[in-house]
Amino acid sequence: MEARISLITLGVSDLARARAFYERLGFRASAASQGDIVFFQCGAMALALFPREELAKDAGVPEQGAGFRGLALAHNVRVKGDVAAVLAEAEAAGGRIVKQAQDVFWGGHSGYFADPDGHLWEVAWNPHLIPDESGAVTLP
Repeated sequence: MEARISLITLGVSDLARARAFYERLGFRASAASQGDIVFFQCGAMALALFPREELAKDAGVPEQGAGFRGLALAHNVRVKGDVAAVLAEAEAAGGRIVKQAQDVFWGGHSGYFADPDGHLWEVAWNPHLIPDESGAVTLP
């Protein structure tokens, strides 16, 4: 297997609400989106929104479970002050701030928000992983 992530699919309770939230954050739905799934191009990969119960059925697992999922998506910013700005934008779009922007032990600055379905996003400024013009980060 090649070390690559092609697509992240989030199981959501209300597809229209989730789509509106991500569109308010600047994500643009792809023409590949259909009635029960929404796709967003995100650089070299894609994000999909799919009804939670359908995603569980597709994977052949029970839909049960809530709370911490042991997973966080991340959005790295180029400037330290952008962490608070992105968190505020997420909150204005309908997200919930989980952790305010603050300096962190590893030398950066970060905070967290949860989307309307509780999926965690870390917004981080990492002085060692500044995104390039395309938004890509390159590990040393």
